[in-house]
Amino acid sequence: MRRLAEAIERAGPRPGPPFACPYLAGREARHLALRLEPLQPGLYHALMDLNFRRLGEVFYRPQCDGCDECRMIRLPVAEFRPNRAQRRCSRRNADLDVRIDVPRMSDEKQDLYRRYLRARHDGQMDGSPAELHGFLYSSPVDTLEVSYFREGELVAVGIADAEPGALSAVYCYFDPTLSSRSLGVFNVLTLLEQSRRRGLPYLYLGYYVRGCDTMDYKANYRPCEILEPGRGFVRHAAAPSI
Repeated sequence: MRRLAEAIERAGPRPGPPFACPYLAGREARHLALRLEPLQPGLYHALMDLNFRRLGEVFYRPQCDGCDECRMIRLPVAEFRPNRAQRRCSRRNADLDVRIDVPRMSDEKQDLYRRYLRARHDGQMDGSPAELHGFLYSSPVDTLEVSYFREGELVAVGIADAEPGALSAVYCYFDPTLSSRSLGVFNVLTLLEQSRRRGLPYLYLGYYVRGCDTMDYKANYRPCEILEPGRGFVRHAAAPSI
């Protein structure tokens, strides 16, 4: 699969036009985007190891002029040990009912997604059913949905892709009034446990971006491995200094 992924990378289109970087102020970003159908199991995993990420039905990789700060980060599942804050998060959310199924849209999820966007985002996403479907509920790979309920009420939803050798966290949206529960952290901890039960060696968390508060928190899960240009995945037992 690695060779096939590399061949796809070489034959892929040129990067698209520049746009304002969503992670680092004052910089411009460009994406190399691919559509692949049909998709063999394991191919997306190989693409992730080449720094590709999935967004709906598109696979993309940042390919920016003069910047390579968007780097894939993954957790070695068998070696992960939660820190004190992560253990407290697990205890705070021990009362939640966790259900894992195939992704399905619903009015309840749509309402939760809208409320999450209003509280947590800058208004660039409109929260429409079409947006939600295209963003999270349209996938060319095997994808699972983790729903979290408190006393029968939906409070969070996590979406993850399932490859033969890894899970990949896609997105998590949750009730913004429950920020003290750290439901995004709890979703990662749940995916780690699900990876362990499936016997998968890695959980991918998307991009680590040094200097971006909304992305560099991912290095708090330790040990972690970060994809560095020309070197492959490099282990970081503590918060990385790159």
